[in-house]
Amino acid sequence: MSPEPAVAAPEAAPAAPGPDPLLDRFMRHQRRARDFDLRRPWVLDTAVSAFVFLVSLADLLPGGRDGDGGPFQAESDAQAAFPFYVPLAFALTLALAVWWRRRHPTAVFFIVSTLVFTQWAIGLWQPAGMSVLIALYALASLGSLRLLAWAVAMVVVETSLLVLVLQDIEEPLLGLFFLLGTVTAAVALGLTVRVRRLYTAALEDRARRLEVERDQRERLIASAERARIAREMHDILGHTLSVMVTLADGAATLAVKRGEPSAGALRMLGDTGREAMGELRRVLGVLRADDRDSRSLSPQPGVADLDTLLERVRAAGLTVTCQTSGHLDRLSPSVQLTVYRIIQEALTNTLKHAGLPASAAVTLTASAGEVRIRVADTGVPRPAPDEDREPGHGLIGIRQRAALYGGTATIGPREVGTGWIVDVVLQRHPAPDTEQAPS
Repeated sequence: MSPEPAVAAPEAAPAAPGPDPLLDRFMRHQRRARDFDLRRPWVLDTAVSAFVFLVSLADLLPGGRDGDGGPFQAESDAQAAFPFYVPLAFALTLALAVWWRRRHPTAVFFIVSTLVFTQWAIGLWQPAGMSVLIALYALASLGSLRLLAWAVAMVVVETSLLVLVLQDIEEPLLGLFFLLGTVTAAVALGLTVRVRRLYTAALEDRARRLEVERDQRERLIASAERARIAREMHDILGHTLSVMVTLADGAATLAVKRGEPSAGALRMLGDTGREAMGELRRVLGVLRADDRDSRSLSPQPGVADLDTLLERVRAAGLTVTCQTSGHLDRLSPSVQLTVYRIIQEALTNTLKHAGLPASAAVTLTASAGEVRIRVADTGVPRPAPDEDREPGHGLIGIRQRAALYGGTATIGPREVGTGWIVDVVLQRHPAPDTEQAPS
C-alpha cells in the first residue's frame, strides 16, 4: 500500500504592519493638546481672538493697506476714506465675538456674519472678515446641523449679492470663487472634526462597556469556579463526616457492651457529626440543585487517577511525561482533587493552544508543608495573560484552586525556548482566610 501524501501546512498569514513612528508621535502630541484644551479651553479661545485682531491691526497700521489687494484691490483702496477707529471697532468687536464661538456657536455666527457683511457692504474689506469662516467652522463642529444648512445658504446668497451686484470688483468671478471656496473648506473641516469626535466618543463608550462586560464575565467565571470547587468539597467533607459518624456510632455501641463511661461522649460525637452533615447539606448542597451533571455517584478523582488522565491526553496526540516525588498517597482527598484538577486544566490548555506535535512535562512534588505542580509544554508561543485580554476559564480555575490552599500560581510563557508553563505551589492545609470560601 502506497503511503498517503503529506498534507501541506497552511501558509502563515502575513504579519500586520507595525505602527508608523511619525504617525504615532503625531497622535501622542494631538492627545496631549486635546487634554490641555479640555483643562484650559480659554487658552485656545484667547489665541484665536488675538490672532484675528492682530492680523487686522497690522492692516490698519500706516503703510499696511498698500500693495496688491487681489480681486478686491478697488475696495481695498477705498478703505482709506474711513476714519481709523471704524475698522478698528469692527476688528475688535469681531475678535471679542469669536472668543465665545465654542460656548454659543449659533449666536456667535449670526453676530459675526452680520458684522462682516455689513462692513463688506459699506466697502470695508479687512482680514478680520476671516472670523465668519471661524464661526462657520464652530457651527459645523458644535452647533445644530439644521441651522448649519440655513447658515451656509445665507452666506452663499449674501456673498454672491455683494460680489456680483452691490460692489464694483474688478474680477468678481475670481473673488466669488475665492470666498465660496473658503466657506466650503471651513464647513467641510468643521463637519470632519464633528464626525471624528463622535466616532471617538463611540469608540471610548464601547471600550468602557467592553471593559465592564469583561469584568462581569471574569467575576461570573470566578463565581462558577468557586461553586464547582464548593461542590467537590461538599462531596469530600460529606464522605469524611459519614466515616466519622459511622466510627463514632460503632465505638459507642462497643463501649455500651463493655460498660465503659465513654459511651455518652461517643454518642454525642456521632450526633454532632450528623448535625454537621445536615448543615453541610443545607449550606453547600444547594450548589448541586442546578448541576445535573454532578449527580453521579462516582468518587472524586485523586493522584491515583493521574495515570488514566495522562493516557487520555496521550491518546489525543500530546506527548506527556510525568515525574513525581514525595508521599503523594498521604495527601488529603481535597488536596489530591485540587492537584488532579490543576494538572487536568493545564494539559487541556496545552491541547487547545500548543498545537501538534507538542510535548508536556508534568512534575509533582510533595514535601512536608507544600505541594508543587509544574506543567511545561513546548508548543507555539502564546502571549502572557494581562489585564487587556480576557483570561480563559481554565486559568481562573487554577488560580482559584491555588488561592483555596493559600498557594501561588505562576502562568505564562517559558523563559527559555517556546511554550507555556504552569507552576503552582499549594499548602497542604487550606489557608485560614479561605476555609469558608466555598460557602
